[in-house]
Amino acid sequence: MKILLPPSETKRPGGTGAPLRLDELALPALQPQREQVVDALVALAADPDAARRVLKLSERQLGDIENNRMLRTAPTMPAVDRYTGVLYDALGAADLDGAARRWLGGHVLIHSAPLGPVGALDGIPAYRLAAGTSLPGLASLRRLWAEATAGTLEDEGFLLDLRSEAYVALGPVAQSGASAYVRVVTGTGRALNHFNKKSKGELVRLLAQTRPRISGVPSLLRWADEHGVVLRHAAEQNELELVVEG
Repeated sequence: MKILLPPSETKRPGGTGAPLRLDELALPALQPQREQVVDALVALAADPDAARRVLKLSERQLGDIENNRMLRTAPTMPAVDRYTGVLYDALGAADLDGAARRWLGGHVLIHSAPLGPVGALDGIPAYRLAAGTSLPGLASLRRLWAEATAGTLEDEGFLLDLRSEAYVALGPVAQSGASAYVRVVTGTGRALNHFNKKSKGELVRLLAQTRPRISGVPSLLRWADEHGVVLRHAAEQNELELVVEG
């Protein structure tokens, strides 16, 4: 099983890892797309006014232009530690034990806009780029990433998709028994926004702590039942509902 997570707009600064090595990231077949986007971001950062306009930055976000300029030379940290915010706070990767973190490294892909899906323990620098941004000189991120990413993900076995719809568009998953998209709802089926990210982070944390062998939806539902997690089939094919109080 591979779990697909969205990134976060907020990121932890700094790092102690070696600079970004695109050839060492998960899903190496995506290196051509990664090279194009990284080069475009670095080039854009050379013009701060244009970068601010294209990336839609506020005054307090202008430091992100420098982060983009230094993409190839800045220190890195594991992707699961780089991202902050509700989902990643709930996941709490930093205080998981070594076995749980290794499980994350083998089973979690975080879908970055400039790098595509990267492994949870892949070293990445701080950056600024949203899924819907159009970079000068490049096709839209959707056109650049979608086909290549979808084709690469086909080889990853059962996929549990916890991404937001903006990132699903950058790498659609085949609608088959080899994948399941998760929505967070109340017991009555009402979709939730406030608890959406938190609940997904808690789900991944529990999976990392218990480290089950999941080969598809049936074994995932059995695991959920054993651990008090309410997962159920949704009306839409290949969708599951994660039921929480709300």
